[in-house]
This record gives sequence, C-alpha cells and structure tokens, in this order.
Amino acid sequence: MRTQRNPVRTLDKLDRKILNILQEDGRIAMKDLAERVGLSVTPCIERVKRMERDGVITGYYARVNPTELGAALLVFVEITLDHKSGNMFEQFRREVQKIPEVLECHLVSGDFDYLIKARIGEMADYRKLLGDILLQLPGAVQSKSYVVMEEIKETLKILVEV
Repeated sequence: MRTQRNPVRTLDKLDRKILNILQEDGRIAMKDLAERVGLSVTPCIERVKRMERDGVITGYYARVNPTELGAALLVFVEITLDHKSGNMFEQFRREVQKIPEVLECHLVSGDFDYLIKARIGEMADYRKLLGDILLQLPGAVQSKSYVVMEEIKETLKILVEV
C-alpha cells in the first residue's frame, strides 16, 4: 500500500499566505500576489507552480450563481447499496461520475453508503434524477433525500493556518 506524503510539512509561511490569497481570489495577478506576500514576481510564480505540480493547488474555478443557470434546487441524497464489495463500489463510483447534476458524492460510514449532493432546476427534475438515474445506479436499493430550504454557508476554502 502506497503511503501519501504529508504536504503540510512542505508548506512554509509564505506558501500558506499564497494559498489563503488564491482561495480568496484565484484570478489575482501574480504581480499583486507577490506584492501581498512580500516576494518578487519570479519566486512567487515558482512557489505557485510548485504547489500546482505537487497537487496542493488542484485547479481554479469560477463561482457561478446556480439560480441564474436554472439549478436553484439543492438536494442531499443518502444511497444504500444492496451489498458491499470492492467491485460494487467501483461500479457505483464509475457510473455516478457520469451524472452532471451530481456535484459531490462521498462513500461514508454509517447506516447508508453514499452521500450525494446534487443541483437541479425544480422538484420535477429531482423526481426524475432520483427515480430514473440515482436509483438505477449499480446496487442502489434505498434512498433518503433532504431538500435544502436555505443555504447558510457554502465554501470551497480550506483553512490554511499561517
């Protein structure tokens, strides 16, 4: 079994500052980023490139308003599989990744197997997603749904202590 290295040990204070700033504004100009962390541009770029290469920074995203895109309804769905095996988990994983409405899918411990976060336009779309797609996934036999009434906090930012 392969042991993953702990990247936290390789990040110094400047790396951490850079990460906090990039999480706040991924479109910041390198000149401005360098200025904010007290570096010249070239070493700042090198640090960002190293963190990208090492997998610390995995991408940059535009945050969009789901309501403006017709995806105002947010739901969480618990899915239980009929049996647990490596092959069944792999089949489920492969198929759920093909569903564009699914934003997140997590294999969890507890009374059910997967927790899915999905966005759709309205309840009729959700009924179709659940019945025609999610419950047709390999091994899926039971679901429990939670429709979000109000989104209180949603962030992709990870706490990076400096």
